[in-house]
Amino acid sequence: MMIVTVKMRLAAMGAVLAVALAGCGGDSAPLRRGAKGDVACMERAIFFEANRSSRVGMIAVGNVVMNRVASDDFPNTVCGVVGQKNQFAPGVMTRKMNSRAMPDVQEAARAVLRGERAPGIGKARFFHTYGYRFPYRNMHYVLTAGGNAFYEKRKKHLVTQPVPRRPID
Repeated sequence: MMIVTVKMRLAAMGAVLAVALAGCGGDSAPLRRGAKGDVACMERAIFFEANRSSRVGMIAVGNVVMNRVASDDFPNTVCGVVGQKNQFAPGVMTRKMNSRAMPDVQEAARAVLRGERAPGIGKARFFHTYGYRFPYRNMHYVLTAGGNAFYEKRKKHLVTQPVPRRPID
């Protein structure tokens, strides 16, 4: 039954993404609900978490958003995930986005929504600034890119990479 549920969610996500890509634009106006709003939300997550990052760092942040959308532990829309309290940069849903990085951010958001994956990102649903250390023993690091360390939460006996990997960029 769980496999059917996951397949149904992935199929629904594909339909939403197809609609989103058909109508996406570089709009940084207040967010709207629906497919175009999800594109804008992805841009916001990438902008506020990785706009000074490498392209692979931007893609990895977007992959975390999509991994959360596919998870039963998080909201099932991009805007729902990005808008969750205390999960992304303060003001992610309301602050203005103006930077020369916007074309790169917009391209990265579209690439993620088309299915592009950062190398090694796997099922990571979490990240933090590279260089920070935490005392938790359930953090299995899979990638460091764009100034962020990406990880999966696992039972501590399943963690085989307890420290962030060397940056790939």
